[in-house]
Amino acid sequence: MLKHMILLASLSGSMAAMAVELAYPSPPETATEALLRVQSSNQQASPRLQVQTASERDQSMHRWLETYKYQIPDFFRWVKSGSEDN
Repeated sequence: MLKHMILLASLSGSMAAMAVELAYPSPPETATEALLRVQSSNQQASPRLQVQTASERDQSMHRWLETYKYQIPDFFRWVKSGSEDN
């Protein structure tokens, strides 16, 4: 009799755990999360080494340095825009 009660108690505990998992399913994976997972796992990496020429490096460095020519304003003005007639 004691064996049956122990067996029943152990089964009911695992069934309760399964019920909790079914009650709270994990959220579906978004496309972005899937792409980030593939990227971090390195599954789809290109076998060919990707290199830049010296002129390509110079051009990209020049574009990056150009971004520092403009000052960042202290604040931005928010202007409501739209097609509504007031």
